[in-house]
Amino acid sequence: MKRWLQVALLGCVALAPAAAAEVPRKAPEFTIKMPKGDPVYLSQYRGKVVALEFLFTTCPHCQHASQLMSRLQTEYGPKCFQAVGVAFNDMSHMLVPDFVRDYKVNYPVGYSSREAVYGFLQGDASQAIHVPQLVYIDRKGVIRHQSLPQNDGTSASEGFMRQTIENLLKETAAAPAKAGAKKATRKAS
Repeated sequence: MKRWLQVALLGCVALAPAAAAEVPRKAPEFTIKMPKGDPVYLSQYRGKVVALEFLFTTCPHCQHASQLMSRLQTEYGPKCFQAVGVAFNDMSHMLVPDFVRDYKVNYPVGYSSREAVYGFLQGDASQAIHVPQLVYIDRKGVIRHQSLPQNDGTSASEGFMRQTIENLLKETAAAPAKAGAKKATRKAS
């Protein structure tokens, strides 16, 4: 019985990577087409904590998440946080301007193809995913959290969003303070 349990557990672990993307992983370059012309590149935000929201402009959950993300952008933007929206529903190139206006989104929102979004998310384009899909990237360009394809029930909650952003902002902010503290200690000696 014990051996059977070990085999069953190994089988579950082997199946886990197929269900979710690899995290942490280096964020690949990603191009976001903006409604007014120039593209935005994910690498432009290196050095900031980034929250990417992959969304459908017509999705009520995405609309709500964008309003939350706007509040968080206002609060954490001055602390090196950047929210970015990427619409990938049909006709998103035409729908993004109204989405931004109607939901008072205060961060960049552009659009991309489904294929590019699924590639970035390490998803299977033949399977449906729930939106919004949220991806949190640290200042070094490493994806630290990504929503599960079939919705994890927490990624789009304000508490989770806030906690994840705060944790990522603290990580890199703490390192220089420690280095400075060591220098002060050495000088005092």
